[in-house]
Amino acid sequence: MRNAAVIVAALLLAACGSQPPAPEQSPAGVEDRTPRTPADTKAVTAPPPESFDPASVAALKDPRSILSKRAIYFDYDSYVVKDDFKPQIEAHARFLVNNPKFKVLVQGNADERGSREYNLALGQKRADAVKKALQLLGAREDQIESVSLGEEKPACGEATEECWAKNRRGDILHSAAREF
Repeated sequence: MRNAAVIVAALLLAACGSQPPAPEQSPAGVEDRTPRTPADTKAVTAPPPESFDPASVAALKDPRSILSKRAIYFDYDSYVVKDDFKPQIEAHARFLVNNPKFKVLVQGNADERGSREYNLALGQKRADAVKKALQLLGAREDQIESVSLGEEKPACGEATEECWAKNRRGDILHSAAREF
């Protein structure tokens, strides 16, 4: 059963492989209406889609940017930041260093298992772990606030391990993200 799932996942990833755009799908150029002779005409094209400034505010909403990924997931009953999420935290810390007027709110979350008090405490430890990692990478303490939501803001409501894993997280919310 597990091998079948791995094979299906591999086939899906292979099917989703990126292809260069066909000539008819290339980005539209900018039309210049200045009168010119045919020899002077030069096509103006948009910059390639992968060129954006990762420290810009636009990178917060750009799905190609690691900054658009704001959830840091944790193992069961743990508040240790996993290695898988360190590049994401590094990117958010770099953004805060490059944009000193920005602030983030880190919301710690837990799954529904455990008492309300325990989940609030665990959520706070998760939020604090993300905050500490951001600070160690150069973000200032006054740029980061950490709070616990415990089990009160689930990302998924089913009583399954897959769903509980989605609820064990720390969400990084940029202050400017709510303004634009």
